[in-house]
Amino acid sequence: MTRRARLIGPLAGLVAASTLLAACGAGGDRESDGGGGDSGGSTDIGVTDDTITIGAHFPLTGVAAPGYSEIPLGAAAYFDYVNAAGGINGRQIDYIVRDDGYNPTNTSTVTNELVLQDEIFAMVGGLGTPTHSAVVDFLNDEGVPDMFVSSGSLQWGDDVENRPYTFGWQPDYEIEGKIIGQYVAENMPDAKVGLFLQDDDLGADAEVGVRQFLDEQIVEVQRYTSGNTDVGPQIAALQSADADLVLSFNTPSYTALSQLVALRLGYEPQWFYSNIGSDPELVGSLLSRFSEGAVEGDNSSLDGILTSEYIPGVEDTDNPWTQLWQKVWDQEGEEGELSNFRIYGMSSAYAFVQTLAAAGEDLTRDGLVEALEESGESLEGPQLAPFRYSADSHLGISGVQLVELNGGASDPITPVLVTDIGDAPIEEDSSGQADDAPPESGIPEAP
Repeated sequence: MTRRARLIGPLAGLVAASTLLAACGAGGDRESDGGGGDSGGSTDIGVTDDTITIGAHFPLTGVAAPGYSEIPLGAAAYFDYVNAAGGINGRQIDYIVRDDGYNPTNTSTVTNELVLQDEIFAMVGGLGTPTHSAVVDFLNDEGVPDMFVSSGSLQWGDDVENRPYTFGWQPDYEIEGKIIGQYVAENMPDAKVGLFLQDDDLGADAEVGVRQFLDEQIVEVQRYTSGNTDVGPQIAALQSADADLVLSFNTPSYTALSQLVALRLGYEPQWFYSNIGSDPELVGSLLSRFSEGAVEGDNSSLDGILTSEYIPGVEDTDNPWTQLWQKVWDQEGEEGELSNFRIYGMSSAYAFVQTLAAAGEDLTRDGLVEALEESGESLEGPQLAPFRYSADSHLGISGVQLVELNGGASDPITPVLVTDIGDAPIEEDSSGQADDAPPESGIPEAP
């Protein structure tokens, strides 16, 4: 089999983003320009009779590479698995990943390369709130489907009119904050709550959700700027405010940094980390590295910490989705073991393959978007709660389950809870989505 996944990095030969942007000018919207394609037939840019070329930007190098660089490896393994079985409608998926180092300027450059040089059909899974924010409007102006952004920012799905080609995938940070906030209000009503937030949409969206339920319990709010690794003042301020429960919406590096500072200060609150910052294996390795071996980080480093989950993880070996991902990794993966980040990549790739199947043989950019809007709520997959896709919303998974971490495994403390942004109620999911299982082939059909 010919492998069609290409991870390109580290960055080399960067050209000023403004120069490349000036060379573009497609503009328009779906109704007026047909999604940027001018083939005049059944296919579109990035599509031939035999191939579909898609792209993504990820931090393959740099401070954000630990963990996040594994996501495209998982996606690549699943796309290669699909290719080995004949592809989708006879087409092989050519997956090009470019390294942006988690730097928005670099993201602009590599995205322009993907769109203008590689002529991708779609961007799939581009990672990061600050990074993807730099390119989301460019992709929409060019009519490039911007599928399943690897970030929970609301901006990937709550403004369909201005960003008709962009779709989120994971639960957005606001609904995660809502569900956590309601749980704390009902089960820890006397807690003095501190917030430790990344100073961008991650923290801002989560705070909106949390404050719907905990406004009066919050005693301190501290923010950090991504890239500044000195969080001592923020953790000390939370300690001084006597916050005995800290809700943290941050990336894995800052989970490790906050834990190390708290250890040095003798600060022992109950921690509640957002899903994106709570991978036990990665945080354990970062604890050991950041402390230069003074702390022996392992899967038990986050024992007793509360978090959320929305897809089954690597530790859930009896789950049929985890078993499929292990099969895929054994067959198509590179060196190393299956991880939660690789599972994330496979899960997102599965949703994209299912959307391709729904779009049919006469594949166009607009047809892909319309297929997801029409059938997105019924997509099968490992997600614990249904998607929210429609013509009015491009937001992703509708809920999470809250869990406590112990020994690297997660013990549920709630059922799967679903909601939407704003004042939508929080309810126990009744769809049965969490009981879904993959087809025997491991390859989805059109919903």
